[in-house]
Amino acid sequence: MTSIGVQGYTLRNRFAELGITETFRRVAAIGYRSIEISAVPMTAENVAEIAAASAEHGVAVDATSAGLTAPDGHALTQDPEGVAQAAVTLGAEFVRIGMFGPEAYENADTLREAARRAEAAAPVLADRGVTLCFHNHAIEFARVDGTRVLDLILETAPSLRLELDVHWIFRGGLDPVTTLRHYGDRVALVHLKDYRVALPSAQAYEKLRAGDPGPVREALFTPQFAEVGEGSLAMADVVRTAVEIGAAHCFVEQDATYERDEFDAVALSYRHLTELGFGDLLTRA
Repeated sequence: MTSIGVQGYTLRNRFAELGITETFRRVAAIGYRSIEISAVPMTAENVAEIAAASAEHGVAVDATSAGLTAPDGHALTQDPEGVAQAAVTLGAEFVRIGMFGPEAYENADTLREAARRAEAAAPVLADRGVTLCFHNHAIEFARVDGTRVLDLILETAPSLRLELDVHWIFRGGLDPVTTLRHYGDRVALVHLKDYRVALPSAQAYEKLRAGDPGPVREALFTPQFAEVGEGSLAMADVVRTAVEIGAAHCFVEQDATYERDEFDAVALSYRHLTELGFGDLLTRA
């Protein structure tokens, strides 16, 4: 059964400020019972604390994150066995690549090389019962040599599953529901991230009056990441489609919460999802 949890990237500053255990406690207090770990260094000490906090507060770690390379070495090309072991320790069945490095997007050849490196790591994780997924942004819906970047990656790395982010699908010019159905059973994970166009904030206009037009100009031309139900995407249809295609987990994510506290933002998404009738997906059996 598909579950709905929260994505740790939304709470990255809270993890840094409050620590792992307190952040897990507050996530559990909102009602979430599932989390995808992101933007937390996967040191041995942190993995142990995440495991303890997960058990104490009843919030399952259903996915973790890793890149192809990383300065600390916790990466798919540098230490795939360590990435797999951290996931196993936490009980996560999925590891997701948030994005390839910027150098990969130069042309078709560089994209294929990055995809081949991901494909080489996938069997190492699979041997431990962990599935490797790729997360999209808008750029993966650009075309290179007539082929969508995402399709090129999937053709080159047949072992990869997908983590589709509906905000970035929409920003990439596609319909989220149609795209979820198009990729079907290749989709293991889904990011529930709404899309909002909003007027500049009062703080932005205060800066404008102080001589800084940057925040107002940015707001006038840049869409926002929104809480589920606070934007323009048909999120009920998105969740229903994720269930229909057999996605294992959906995660509420919001890259920026603007003037709203991060915990308040994910709590608002939780409330809207409950009102939409998905309370059973938010509560793990």
